[in-house]
Amino acid sequence: MATHTRIDDDDDFGGDFPGAHNNRRPGKKRSFGDLEDEEDDFFGSKQGNSKVEETAPGVATGMILSLRESLQNCKDTLATCQTELEAAKSEIRKWHSSFQNEHFITPGTSPDPKLVINYLQSLKNSEESLKEQLEKAKKKEAAFIVTFAKREQEIAELKSAVRDLKAQLKPPSMQARRLLLDPAIHEEFTRLKNLVEEKEKKVKELNDNIAAVQFTPTSKMGKQLMAKCRTLQEENEEIGNEASEGKMHELSMKLALQKSQNAELRSQFEGLHKHMEGLTNDVERSNEMVRIMQEQLDERDCEIKRLKQELEQKSLIEEEKAEPSSDSRKVSDEVIESEEVNT
Repeated sequence: MATHTRIDDDDDFGGDFPGAHNNRRPGKKRSFGDLEDEEDDFFGSKQGNSKVEETAPGVATGMILSLRESLQNCKDTLATCQTELEAAKSEIRKWHSSFQNEHFITPGTSPDPKLVINYLQSLKNSEESLKEQLEKAKKKEAAFIVTFAKREQEIAELKSAVRDLKAQLKPPSMQARRLLLDPAIHEEFTRLKNLVEEKEKKVKELNDNIAAVQFTPTSKMGKQLMAKCRTLQEENEEIGNEASEGKMHELSMKLALQKSQNAELRSQFEGLHKHMEGLTNDVERSNEMVRIMQEQLDERDCEIKRLKQELEQKSLIEEEKAEPSSDSRKVSDEVIESEEVNT
């Protein structure tokens, strides 16, 4: 602003800025002649002085115009600086009002920059800690996702294994028919079937014999024994009547005969019981043999399946080998045909 006032004071074309020339006297204005003399001192020519006197008004006018232009530029710069200052002040007021509304500023006090910086630093630290927690949570989530995917894969593998086992335990009807079409398997199956039927018949007979031997009122042997007991009771009554008549000797003979018959029946029963135990053991052995033969049959089925799979794999390999050879033949034929066409 001081420069502008100095420029306004020197608009009479004779003034100059202080300190520009040390040889200038204070309080006096210089004329155009003096300026011309000083300029001509460098050259030392009077003709040059006359030329400078002629061109001095144009130089002064150009200097005035340049000074006015610089003054206008300074004014524009001042205006822009003032607008920037106002904008900065409004921005400061805005920040001041925004910080006054925050909860960490006590009401009725102006916001302290250190307090604001500390609060921002605490927010930054909390943000960093939250980011670390978020990264840890993301890592845990990724680990859980991986374990969950592994569990799902294991479940899928177990399900597929269960399906395969079910398919193996329950073969399709077509596969069973194909197995039965094999003469050796059909013959073995028929033999085992007949053997099982025979064993079932034998077991049924033994069960009937056991039911007959059991001493129950409804069983056959029980009915016979009950009838015999009734006859014996009748005979005992007759013996009692005869004893009263003095025939004890005859009755004692009959009693001894009856005891011998009872002993014979008991021995027969024991022999029948032993025979029944032997038949039961035979049935158990036959069942064990049937189970072993069934296991052998299952093993043979598995071996047949394995052989079929190997045969299918070999056939696929042979087909794959045959396809490249046919392709190479086609390529050679095409090359020969192209050569013939070119010739």
